[in-house]
Amino acid sequence: MESPERDLYSVGEVAELLGLHVRTVRNYVRDGRLKAVRIGKQYRVSRADFEALTSLPSADAAPGSPAATTPRGHVEVSSIVQIDAIGPDTASRLSTLVTAAAQAERDAPDPLRIQTVYDKERARMKIVILGDPATTAALLHLVDGVLAPGNGMLTTETRTSAGAGAGAGAGAGEASDHA
Repeated sequence: MESPERDLYSVGEVAELLGLHVRTVRNYVRDGRLKAVRIGKQYRVSRADFEALTSLPSADAAPGSPAATTPRGHVEVSSIVQIDAIGPDTASRLSTLVTAAAQAERDAPDPLRIQTVYDKERARMKIVILGDPATTAALLHLVDGVLAPGNGMLTTETRTSAGAGAGAGAGAGEASDHA
């Protein structure tokens, strides 16, 4: 960064500071998760809005200042579970289960966000989970347990193709605030 009194950052600079792709930062701005001002055709992010997003001081914050000692406040994981060879009734039951589990009261400050998609032509279900690491892991454990052999949700040959995705939490974890 150029100088300590710098107040506005480009999307590219914010992406570099956070170790994210520029497109991810633009999506944060469009989704309203990161406040920005549009100047011409480009967005600019104020130092205060950058710090509000990260709960971290900007690279320009003076050492020892309150902003420089603020701990990081938010980590989010995104996971995608793909389950192959699943029927529409089973997919509907599983969707209801994970949605209800995500809405259950817990100590986490932010709720889990869940989206389920069923592709009837391919008999494939995808579950997208966004939330804190511990709560996401608990939900993935629940899905793995429900899909375990002997529970009647999936047949033996289906478990083989779905087990790797559900058991391993098949997805990309990103320490970010992406939705």
